[in-house]
Amino acid sequence: MKHCIKRSGVAKRTLFCFGLLFLCSMAARSQQTGTSYQKRVLETSEVDLLFSYYKQDGQNAAVTGGEGTEELTDATSSIVLRMPMNENDILTVDVGLSAYTSASSSNVNPLDGGLSVSPFDASSGESRKDLLTYINPSYQHSSDDRNSIWSANAYFSTEYDYLSLGFGGSYTRLFNEKNTELTLSGRVFLDKWNPQYPIELREGFFDDRITGNGTYNPIFSEFEKENRNSYSLSLNFSQIMGKKLQGALFMDLVSQNGLLSTPFQRVYFADFEDFYIDDFQLADNVEQLPDSRFKIPFGGRLNYYLNDLVVLRSYYRFYWDDWGITSHTASLEAPFKVTDKFILYPTYRYYTQTAADYFYPKEEALSTDTYYTSDYDLSDYNAHQYGMGVQYRDIFASAKVFSFGLKTIDLRFSQYDRSDGLNAFIVTLGTTFVGN
Repeated sequence: MKHCIKRSGVAKRTLFCFGLLFLCSMAARSQQTGTSYQKRVLETSEVDLLFSYYKQDGQNAAVTGGEGTEELTDATSSIVLRMPMNENDILTVDVGLSAYTSASSSNVNPLDGGLSVSPFDASSGESRKDLLTYINPSYQHSSDDRNSIWSANAYFSTEYDYLSLGFGGSYTRLFNEKNTELTLSGRVFLDKWNPQYPIELREGFFDDRITGNGTYNPIFSEFEKENRNSYSLSLNFSQIMGKKLQGALFMDLVSQNGLLSTPFQRVYFADFEDFYIDDFQLADNVEQLPDSRFKIPFGGRLNYYLNDLVVLRSYYRFYWDDWGITSHTASLEAPFKVTDKFILYPTYRYYTQTAADYFYPKEEALSTDTYYTSDYDLSDYNAHQYGMGVQYRDIFASAKVFSFGLKTIDLRFSQYDRSDGLNAFIVTLGTTFVGN
């Protein structure tokens, strides 16, 4: 599950990227010597330093069959480096670390700490924490007339029980004096589980504290497949419709197959006897979900320039999948220009969805059912998210940090409240530096 990040490691990576940025800036300059001038797609190297802190709580943990603590904290830091390779090409490298502690994940094995166990308390074992690391390089090429853009990207991430490999590409075409833009993109993810099953379902488990009528005898068997593959195809269309109005439409086709169940999420049946160790109920099985899923989200954006101080940014998305979920997402952001360098960002987002065909609250599924889960992310719920942000922006990057110009600082806070009782907040901080 999750491990802590040492500050020294992040500092070393930051210094390394600053050094790499300096070298690439020098290399980019040297490539201009002896050539005719052409305006670059990216004039100079840029680096983004990003950090976020997320905290949530709730009482419907899927790890403990839909009842139990959902307390979780996550700290993520990432560095995004954009380097002009020549007049037309940009190399981007995105590297990140995410460290979290999870009370619900700790209850994969609730017996590895403390004298009494409960689904509403976190275990002190190693499964309570984990570290996710990722790298996402991409390469972009623009045509000389800047009306065509090709890109290719790759992705790699790893954590204790999951490994992900991805790759993809896109093509963008601009028409109508660059007022119309059409983008087609595709991505593939080839992932692999290292399944971690609930402790009571593992081979050789025995505990003399088990209470209940009869003999504890779950129907569990380990998953034969450990791979999960995802394929997506996206189409985006944007149009400048006037001096004050810009719109965009998008649609995605997503197909997944393989192990789509989460191996450590318990399920309790209505037709099985209950067995406990202290206050902790032992699993009857883990969730069982189909080995394929097809998703279609589509929607649009509409931005309206109200005046020199306010721009309205609206967004809507409709989602459908063949597991029975449909959802609607709508959001509104109204950036307000306080001064030439400071902008406030009030935001609101609403989300609602129907339940998956295979969702059952605790002890409502039957052992004769083919598919079942008590993961409340697949239940019927709605959610509200409120946010506020402030951005400092200096296009001339007059403020300096070492030899790098400070272009932007962006600080945002959001509160998230869900109708099933889950609530969360997230704080994000981002800075952009540009080379000389």
